[in-house]
Amino acid sequence: MKRTLAISLGFAALIVGQQAAAQLTLYDREGLRGHVFTVDQSVDNLERYGFNDRASSIVVERGQWEVCEHEQYQGRCTVLQPGQYPSLDAMGMKNRISSLRRVQGTPAYGYAPPPASEQYAYYPHHGEKLFQANVLAVRAVLGPPEQRCWVEQQQVVQSNSPNVPGAIIGGVLGGVLGHQIGSGRGNDVATAVGAVGGAAIGANVNRGNQVATQNVQRCASVQGSEAPAYWDVTYEFGGATHRAQLSFAPGATITVNGQGEPRV
Repeated sequence: MKRTLAISLGFAALIVGQQAAAQLTLYDREGLRGHVFTVDQSVDNLERYGFNDRASSIVVERGQWEVCEHEQYQGRCTVLQPGQYPSLDAMGMKNRISSLRRVQGTPAYGYAPPPASEQYAYYPHHGEKLFQANVLAVRAVLGPPEQRCWVEQQQVVQSNSPNVPGAIIGGVLGGVLGHQIGSGRGNDVATAVGAVGGAAIGANVNRGNQVATQNVQRCASVQGSEAPAYWDVTYEFGGATHRAQLSFAPGATITVNGQGEPRV
């Protein structure tokens, strides 16, 4: 009985120890999703574990790891430091990893640094027990409003100013014609009246309202991008209501861990 208990406890401790020692996790989908394969020691051929050329994203928990495109650490290799790699496409290793091993000391060549983007906390962690939680409400949150401007053509009415050259010419001609009317004092009056009248007529030559076309800039506030920035999700687990911001719209349930944290 004691021997059996000791063996059971030893086996349980071995499992817990292996889970605690997990240092690198492969995912067969981008964004740290999909099927998971976790290792804590070197693997010279992922074909034996059914994960050859399947990794699309990686989490390195501790240490440095060299991932290679062929078995036995052959072909092109890249050294990864601790961090999250939501996509292996940029480094040319998506669905191309066939072997991997821990690196001791300084690597002989450059490595890809962890992504500078915000860390994603909802990826499946090794050894966690997962549950399904009922989704209560989902709200799509769009990006902030944007101001958009454009130029359009608009017809405007313009009022012309008095025709000064026309007024001068009209005044001269009016004076000449007035001077030819009457004689003496009457002649002077006629000349003055003719000059004033001619100036008035000349000033209004080509004067009036004209319709012109000009470019007008207009601006308006519009709703942000059509694609939601995130989805605000309310769900129930363990008798309590939880909320999380997800990058996709969930279904009727979402996967959570024992603390109710999303694992998607």
